[in-house]
Amino acid sequence: MKKYSKIGLFKSKGRIMKEPISKYRSPFQRDRDRIVHSASFRRLKHKTQVFVNTEGDHYRTRITHSMEVAQIARSISKYLNLNEDLAETLSLAHDLGHTPFGHAGEESLNEEMNLHGGFDHNLQTLRIVMFLENKYLKFNGLNLSIETLEGLLKHNGPVENLILVDKLIGIKNFKNMINFKTYPYLEAQISAISDDIAYNNHDIQDGINANLFKLDELIEISFFNQIYKKYKSKINKNNYKIATYQIIRDSIDLMIKDLIKNTNINLKFNKIKKLDNINKSKFLMVDFSDKIQHSVNEIRSFLKIKMYNNKIVLKKNNEGKLIIKKLFIEIKKNPQKFISKKILQIDKYRAISDFISGMTDRYAINLYKSFK
Repeated sequence: MKKYSKIGLFKSKGRIMKEPISKYRSPFQRDRDRIVHSASFRRLKHKTQVFVNTEGDHYRTRITHSMEVAQIARSISKYLNLNEDLAETLSLAHDLGHTPFGHAGEESLNEEMNLHGGFDHNLQTLRIVMFLENKYLKFNGLNLSIETLEGLLKHNGPVENLILVDKLIGIKNFKNMINFKTYPYLEAQISAISDDIAYNNHDIQDGINANLFKLDELIEISFFNQIYKKYKSKINKNNYKIATYQIIRDSIDLMIKDLIKNTNINLKFNKIKKLDNINKSKFLMVDFSDKIQHSVNEIRSFLKIKMYNNKIVLKKNNEGKLIIKKLFIEIKKNPQKFISKKILQIDKYRAISDFISGMTDRYAINLYKSFK
C-alpha cells in the first residue's frame, strides 16, 4: 500500500515564545516530554473515564485511556509514514482539560460557569498547556509547538465557535499563527479518531468486566458477531474473560485496517500529494469506510443504552455533578483560601473553574466531605 511521505508534518513553525532548537529531540518529541512531565498529565491517573476512580483498580482512568489512544495513533501514523511523535503528543494531551467525574463533571461545571463564559474540556486543555502549567522561568504554560496547539484546538475539526475560544483562551494569544478555519493536519485527525477507537472498544471491555452487560448481548451487533463466530467453538465459562479481550483486540485491529485503507483512498481520490493540500481540503481525510462507520454508530448506541444510561452509572454521575456544584458554591464564598489573590484578580470565576477542573476524583470527594 502506498505511503505518503510529503504530507507528514516533520518541520515546525516554531513556538509562540521563541526557544533554541534542540540538537537531540525534534520539536514534537519535546512537546511530548513536556506533556508527560506535567502535573496535569500525572493527575489523569486519578480522573474518571466512565467509572469513578475510587471504584476499582482495573477500570480505565483518563491516563490509561490517553496512553491507549497514543499507541493506536502511533501505529496508524507510522504505517502512513506520518509524524508519529506529533500524533502521540496530541493523543497524550487531548484529555488534560477533563474535570473530575468525566463528562458529568464537565456538564456540572459548565452549568456553574454559564454566566461566566462556560466550560469546555477541549479548550481547558489549551488553557492548561498555554497558561496553567508553570515550570519555566521565561514563560507561562509549556510553550508547545504551534502544530501541537493547533491539533489540540482542532480536535473536533475546524474551529466553529471563535467567540468561545476568545473567552477561554484569547484569540490574540495565538499571535496570528493559526488558521482557525482549516481542517487539522493528518496527525491531529489520526489522534482524534484513535480516541474514538480506544474509548468505544475499551468502554465495552470495562462494561463487561463491571457486569453491566454480557458478551451475549454485545454480539447482537453484527460487527462483533462476525468476530465472535471465529472463536465461538473455543469459548467456555473458564476462558470467557480472555475471549472478551480477544474480541476487543480483533475489533481494534479491524477498525485500524479499515481506517488506513479508507484514508489512503481519500488521499488518492482528493489528490492530496503535499502538506498544503490538507489545509485546503473541505472534509476529513482520516475516516472510516461507510460500512465500519455504521458499525461504530451501532456500538455508540449500544454503549449509551447499556452503559452510559445504566442506572448505577447514572447514579454515580449525578453524585459527581452534585459534588462539583457544591465545590463551586463553597469555594466561591472564600476563594482566597484555595487560590492566590493575584490569580483571582484576573478573573475570579475562571480561576475557580480552573481550580475545580484540575482536581482528581479523590481530591474533589475529600474536599466536598470537608464542606459538609
